[in-house]
Formats: sequence, C-alpha cells, structure tokens
Amino acid sequence: MSVFLEITAVYAREILDSRGNPTVEASVTVKSDADRRKYTGTAAVPSGASTGQFEAVELRDFEKRYAGLGVTKAVHNVNEVIAPALLGMNASSQVAVDRRMIDLDGTDNKSMLGANAILAVSLAVAKAAAGALHISLYEYLGGICAKVLPVPMMNIINGGAHSRNSIDFQEFMILPVGASSFREALRMGSEVYHSLKKVLSAKYLSTAVGDEGGFAPDIDSVEGVLDILCEAVKGAGYECGKDICFAMDVAASEFKSRKGTGVYELPKSGKEYRAEELIGLYRSLADKYPIVSIEDPLDEEDWEGWKLLTKELGDRLKLVGDDLFVTNTERLTKGMNLQAGNAILIKYNQIGTLSETIEAIQTAAKGGFSAIVSHRSGETEDTTIADLCVALNTGLIKTGAPARSERVSKYNRLLRIEEELGCASEFPGKTIFHKPETGKN
Repeated sequence: MSVFLEITAVYAREILDSRGNPTVEASVTVKSDADRRKYTGTAAVPSGASTGQFEAVELRDFEKRYAGLGVTKAVHNVNEVIAPALLGMNASSQVAVDRRMIDLDGTDNKSMLGANAILAVSLAVAKAAAGALHISLYEYLGGICAKVLPVPMMNIINGGAHSRNSIDFQEFMILPVGASSFREALRMGSEVYHSLKKVLSAKYLSTAVGDEGGFAPDIDSVEGVLDILCEAVKGAGYECGKDICFAMDVAASEFKSRKGTGVYELPKSGKEYRAEELIGLYRSLADKYPIVSIEDPLDEEDWEGWKLLTKELGDRLKLVGDDLFVTNTERLTKGMNLQAGNAILIKYNQIGTLSETIEAIQTAAKGGFSAIVSHRSGETEDTTIADLCVALNTGLIKTGAPARSERVSKYNRLLRIEEELGCASEFPGKTIFHKPETGKN
C-alpha cells in the first residue's frame, strides 16, 4: 500500500557555495498520511566554473550585490511561483513533481524559473519523501538493488579553468582501483594526496589548492604532471597501474578553437593541435602512463572528432562526455548513435531535475555507456550525489580531492552508507573499467 506524502510547504533561501558565491537552497515539508507527522528535506545546488553551452540555465540576478551573482530571482521563483503549484502534490511522485516544475518554466533550458531554482526543490522533495518513509535517500531512490559503492576519482592536481597555474588540462585524478572496499580506497587516495604534497614541496612547487581541493602547481607539461603523480604514488607505497590508476579532464571546450578550421589552441601554453593530433597525444600518454579515463578530450560540438577518438581509443579508455552530453538524454542518444564516446558525466544541475538525471543514467546503462556521478567546482555541504551514485550503482564518483569540507562531506557520507549496507555492499575496483559486453562502444 502506497503512502501519500502531501507537500505542505516549499521555501528557498540564498546561501553561499564553496567559492563564496550565492546559490539556492530549498526546504520542502511533507505530511505523511500514515502517521500524520511532518518531515522536511533540504537540498542545495552546486555551480560550475567550466560549463558547457548546452547546460540548463543557472539563473543569476546580474545586479550590483554579490558582483551580479546573487540568486534572489531564483529564490523568488521558488517561493512565489513553484511553491503554490506544488502544494498538495504527492512528494513520492517525483516524476510528476518535476514535470509540474518543467511545465511551469515552459522553456527548453529552464531559463524562465532557473535550473538552480527547480533543482533545489526537486532534490528537497526526494529527501523529504525519504525522511517520511524512514529510509536513507539511496534506498529511496534505488530500492533493494542499491549496493555498489563507487571508485573515487580524486582530482588532486588542478589546472585549466580551476586554477591560475600553467597547466592546460583541467584535472588530473587518481583512482584507487586496487582497493577491496570504499573505505580502503579513500585511505589509499588520501595517502597519495599527502605524498603528493611532500613531492611538490621537495621540488619547491606550490601546494596551494584549486577549487576542488587539488594542488595547483606550475608545471610545464602534461607529462611533467603525470610523472609527479607517479612519484607520489610510489612515495605512498603503491604501484601505478596495479593499485592506483589515473584519469584526466582535458576540458577541451575551454580551449580557443578556430571555428571551421578544426584547430585547438591550448589556453596557457599556446600550443596548437588538430583533433587527430590531440588523439595521438592521448594515445601516447595512455601508452606511457596508467590512464583509464579521459573526460572532454575534444570540443562539445566536434562530433566527427569524437567519432574518430572513440574508434581509435574506445576499446582501452573511458571517453567521458561532460560538455558533450550535459546530462541530457537527447545529446547522449545522439552520441550513442554516432558511437561518439562511451561514458557520460552526470551533473544534475546541467539538466535541472532529479528525475531527468536518473533518466540519463538509465539511458546510459541501456546503451552500454558508463555513468560517472559528479560534483561541480562550486559545491556545498549537500551530499545528495553520494546517495545517487549508490542508488543507481554507477560505480564511479567524481567529488574532488580528499580535502576541503564540501568535498570530504561526500566521501564521509559514502563511508556511512558502506557501513549501513554492511556485507551487502559491493566495491567494483578494477572491474569498473572492464569493457561492457553489450552496447555500441
């Protein structure tokens, strides 16, 4: 017998994210017809620095306060437009609630009410429903099949738009694939992170951190970064390729691209490459280093380049579309049909509702694509993505270095989930990188 969870209150406020910029937080209260008690769920929305042009619109005020980044318009839209429309609805009908907000907005990219306004409410509704049913959020979203703890993809060296150093590529990540549990993976990642700090200090390089907690030293080349990572792994007592593998986020859509020429100009070094040359660079790096995943290796509109890339490297690497797919099932389906990429990065503020996010993950799974649940560079203490990746058994999570509380909060939440699941929990380790038997990639 289903329980009707009546939405009785919806309220939003302006809070600050990890960069000190405003974002939207929403609280939703529901009343259960089972015990007549009220339960409240609260959720906050992250914000990106490196954003794709096809993302849903993050509504900002563009007024003097907070240098134009205030979100009072989005907050007003929650309190004055969304709230009255949702009162009396059943919070356990997530798709219906999200659809009501999408219809209220009436645009293709949620630009009228703001994806930040809609998403905050969408997440808070799910949290309130889970609370009313006295179950964890991952169990509410995934049911009894929710059991896979993710391999963390820890961004421990920052470059690109996430720092002001000399590194062209945006992120260099370590993956503790040799661990037997999430708890062990977190320990291994933390140990390599601290080893890296010692290595950088010994080389008189900066140990200041970027937006996602990774160090942001000035290093002349990509190879130089990867060499230092290898040194840090060895210094922590681990073996590259066996215990720790690497991943990169190139963020190629941030490169200066001469439209119509197919030339990519790296933003900091000034080096120029054609798509074929970049693919050759990635191949040589994967030959030399234990790289298992490359995110946004080409521009978000370079579909022909992505097709060639996937043909050349898709059998050995996860080729992850972030700006390419923007958590959008239409763009993802196009990529699947073209055989462009073989994995999607999941950022729910790119699409704007929880139900659409889940649809993107499910679409990826049906097509043989991997799905990686991800944070944003501007984060909050909200830990929803930790529950989401367990609920949908994605097996991978990106949520920064093991540093800064807005990153660590997600890791700590996963520790608690693993403890709660007990012997039912699973940790995929290296198997998460096995090529799927079905799908087009």
